[in-house]
Amino acid sequence: MTDAVTTDAAARPIRAAVVGFGVSGRVFHTPFLDADPAYSLDVIVTGDPERAAAAGERYPSASVLGSVDELLDRAAELDLVVIGTPPATHADIATAALDAGLDVVVDKPFTVTSAEGRALIAHAERLGRRLTVFQNRRWDGDFLTIRDLVASGRLGAVRRFESRFEWYKPEIRASWKAEATAAQGGGILFDLGTHLIDQAVQLFGSIAEVRAELAVNRPGGLADDDAFVALRHESGTISHLWMNSLAPQFGPRFHVLGSESGYTSYGLDGQEAALAAGASPSDEDYGDTPAEHWGVFGVEGSLEPLPTVRGDYGAFYRALADSIRTDAPPPVDPADSVAVLELIERLHAETPLRRPETSDLNEGPR
Repeated sequence: MTDAVTTDAAARPIRAAVVGFGVSGRVFHTPFLDADPAYSLDVIVTGDPERAAAAGERYPSASVLGSVDELLDRAAELDLVVIGTPPATHADIATAALDAGLDVVVDKPFTVTSAEGRALIAHAERLGRRLTVFQNRRWDGDFLTIRDLVASGRLGAVRRFESRFEWYKPEIRASWKAEATAAQGGGILFDLGTHLIDQAVQLFGSIAEVRAELAVNRPGGLADDDAFVALRHESGTISHLWMNSLAPQFGPRFHVLGSESGYTSYGLDGQEAALAAGASPSDEDYGDTPAEHWGVFGVEGSLEPLPTVRGDYGAFYRALADSIRTDAPPPVDPADSVAVLELIERLHAETPLRRPETSDLNEGPR
């Protein structure tokens, strides 16, 4: 790892570029780099003319470039590259950025294969560059609430942890998602499993046993759009994780059962929706969960609403700035993300992909 930055460099903001201005770049990265005084958002890369126009309008002080090659030509003017492009491009772009002498953030899933991830980590270490992964769901308010409950012991011994990401999106908006197979980083297990598995491991530790159910329900779908993963942790906790992009009704986001008490919440953390609607991370109420959306804590018959810890995706970038400036640990160890990829690869290899017969897709009970 490089030494802490020099005094001159520490006196100025970290010069950042974001590659990709789809949902990842537009919603999850540029708002935080723009709002955090530790950074300057200097470059945005997108080959899409409409997105380029939108980026230029929203961030007039940033240069909007059409290709990664143009970015690399200006590497001497930058310190950090954030990669928010489709997963199959992550390894190549990250390697090129590291070779250009830049620190790198890669959005999840880190890489398409665990082998690519391990190679990328080794490459960064050889070059003495910082490399981390944007596992932003570690800073969801509801997840932070559960983390605090687990750490405090208020739940007792956690026996079962249930976690769901469910929505109803019959149409795939991102073209690469419609075209990508699991081998190319496609499917809901790659997309959301990299969050849910990471959260479960962060809470309850390493995994002793794992199994899954994978299905594709869209006609002509190339990768799974419905997944269930069961984990038995070495600690004894059982985690059940659901991911479904075609769910007309949603189960609880979290349902946690301990020997002393439980916690149940509904609905997704509100940070993504707020950012997509144009909110800024510097807004006074950013990350707050309204009381009507708090989860409940206790034992059946005596349940109480529990205030949700404030969500804080900006914590990732604050920790990254500390890492760049003082050599503190990165906000996410990329080895954690590789371990999740290894598990996903195992599940894909061991689990048959269920494909309903076309004639059964729209039939009700007989």
